[in-house]
Amino acid sequence: MISIIIPTLNEEKYISDTLRSIKSQCFEDKCEIIVVDGMSKDNTVRIAKKYADKVIVIKKRGIAVGRNAGARIAKGDILLFCDADTIPIPNALTEITKEFKKKNVVAVTVPIIPLSHQLKDSMIFWMYNIFVKISINFGNAQIPGVFVAYRKETFDKVNGFNESIETWEDYDLSSRIDKHGKIVYSDKTLVLSSLRRIEKWGRTKSIVKYLGFQIKYLLTGKGPSVKYYEPIR
Repeated sequence: MISIIIPTLNEEKYISDTLRSIKSQCFEDKCEIIVVDGMSKDNTVRIAKKYADKVIVIKKRGIAVGRNAGARIAKGDILLFCDADTIPIPNALTEITKEFKKKNVVAVTVPIIPLSHQLKDSMIFWMYNIFVKISINFGNAQIPGVFVAYRKETFDKVNGFNESIETWEDYDLSSRIDKHGKIVYSDKTLVLSSLRRIEKWGRTKSIVKYLGFQIKYLLTGKGPSVKYYEPIR
């Protein structure tokens, strides 16, 4: 069984498309959708209740907190974390669960492409996907929490996401889990994700900022402060 966990905070603009895309998956095995909301002020919870199997609201905010809260109530032996502005194509769940049939696989991720028709946006995401794939091949996986699945047994063994980290908690988790088994980058499927942060920052500035943030993390083990990486709604 696979548990899809989606943390939300004021996501009424995106959440219905994400949930509909998950509900319409070509998937024959059991799955559950868990939405963990950080006390949204808009219609996020109302929309989520139309599609999700479980919707919980937590007072303590933070994406790591939300993801861990969802993992604690999940019944699946696979935990799939999906951002609220991300749309998996119809075969995503099927391809991911295929990989977990191999006993040594502890995590699976897929390429991310932009919800955009502009070539420059596709190039930015292409470069980012290459970076993720290389990091996995070199044994220090740097996987974004946009759309990634973990074997629950291994997730619990490393105590999930580190809630004391302001940002880059997703990279921290993937690098820790990398030591416990094989991580698969499956190019047999993909997801589409919004460009809201890139659109706000601008293309060139986004590339420079992300590169600087990642270098800092690789050198110090610390991501950017939320002062420089604020939520975009």
